[in-house]
Amino acid sequence: MNYAARVERVEPSATLAVSNLAKELEAEGEDVVDLSVGEPDFDTPEHIKAAANEAMQAGETGYAPSNGIPALREAIAEKLQGDGMAYESDNIIVTPGAKQALFEAFQTLVDDGDEVVLLDPAWVSYEAQAKIAGADLTRIDLGPYDFQLEPALDDLAEAVSDETEMLVVNSPSNPTGAVYSRAAMEGVRDLAVEHDVTVIADEIYQHINYGREHVSLSTLDGMYERTVTINGFSKAYAMTGWRLGYLAAPEGLIDQAGKIQSHSVSSAVNFVQHAGVAALEETDDEIDEMVDAFENRRDLLLELFDEHDVDVPHPDGAFYMMVPVDDDDQEWATNALRDAKVATVPGSAFGTPGYVRISYAASAERLEEAVERLTDAGYL
Repeated sequence: MNYAARVERVEPSATLAVSNLAKELEAEGEDVVDLSVGEPDFDTPEHIKAAANEAMQAGETGYAPSNGIPALREAIAEKLQGDGMAYESDNIIVTPGAKQALFEAFQTLVDDGDEVVLLDPAWVSYEAQAKIAGADLTRIDLGPYDFQLEPALDDLAEAVSDETEMLVVNSPSNPTGAVYSRAAMEGVRDLAVEHDVTVIADEIYQHINYGREHVSLSTLDGMYERTVTINGFSKAYAMTGWRLGYLAAPEGLIDQAGKIQSHSVSSAVNFVQHAGVAALEETDDEIDEMVDAFENRRDLLLELFDEHDVDVPHPDGAFYMMVPVDDDDQEWATNALRDAKVATVPGSAFGTPGYVRISYAASAERLEEAVERLTDAGYL
């Protein structure tokens, strides 16, 4: 059997590969502290679950409009307008997860041989989705700058040209937790306008922010018409399994991306979209509670690593940190999982070897136990 070249260009998700190995060990009876997957350890708030149940009882179990039910598209537009963005409901496609929104954006905008620029470390699926679309990748290493974009703007300027089709910017960042400054975003804007580059602004961790200003690229002069804003419900609303996301963009792109949605996944689940309306309208207190917990866990880990003289770049958002380890980070992560029963993700999966990514979307007790296990096993 022959396989399509676009599939053979990509590797399976490294984060899921580690998680699968962790689950295998757990199935063998091992107690694994799994810090590999970015899934909040909070349950979905009750009013969101109630809204889904009410929608099901009301018969909202059939096909939904392909681009999303009007109530949710209007609620998303209102949310984005509150953040200073000029999107209307016709600028929204509701998708089964933010990953699907990204996939549709790549498929709509990228042709074979187009240049896509990534900021490393970059979430693993950016590379895979770019390659599926046929892109040629250019990667900017933020490692020498403690994963901040502002001091790397000169490097970015050397890479971006009139031949660049797309730049992907994720702030707060997975895997680093970095929140890019306004000056950094304005530098991106200047390059995008100068070279007419489309920017994917992945804002899935927007609300998980520990006091830094969040700057949405679409709000900057000249960026509305060349920005695709990606967001969703998985992280801030603890709705990972509900698979609900969205993209916001100028109407021309919505028309084209809507074709992909209609011929692939059709739509997001009808009653889940009604739950999304409730999430947007009633969840501020629950978000604050989760963010406070994540910030406390971040501070705990920074303190623990400092006690072991491990210099960890300080994350200001999301719930990840990059921890420096051996040059062969894949071997380190595999051995740490087998010996200490602690699951992490190799930094090389994100384009930055010599680190592992730790997710602190786990209880403080498990985080303390993970550091203790790694210390006892000689990994710290």
